[in-house]
Amino acid sequence: QVQLVESGGGLVQAGGSLRLSCAASGRTFSRYRMGWFRQAPGKEREFVAAIIWSGGNTYYADSVKGRFTISRDNAKNTVYLQMNSLKPEDTAVYYCAAQIATGSFWYERAERYDSWGQGTQVTVSS
Repeated sequence: QVQLVESGGGLVQAGGSLRLSCAASGRTFSRYRMGWFRQAPGKEREFVAAIIWSGGNTYYADSVKGRFTISRDNAKNTVYLQMNSLKPEDTAVYYCAAQIATGSFWYERAERYDSWGQGTQVTVSS
């Protein structure tokens, strides 16, 4: 398994931008598919975005499509989430997660991920 540490969260006004980073330990980062999830107070954890090991395919929740961009740099063992045009409803704790690249990519299914970070808070004020 890899260990994951998120950073880049904070407080931003509606319409603003933030870039989250998730640094992974270990030498096998490129074997993992990566995802971002978020959890708002009183709500279940929900899928945000995911990316395959090569970065060639990306997937997004409808609620963030066109505003968020997921990317990865395997040389730096890091995955990013660029968030633009932020809305108050984007307020949540954001988690990155890793799923080893074998078989089908269940990118929306949180239970299919093998490792999780501790989360970073994103707060969007109106």
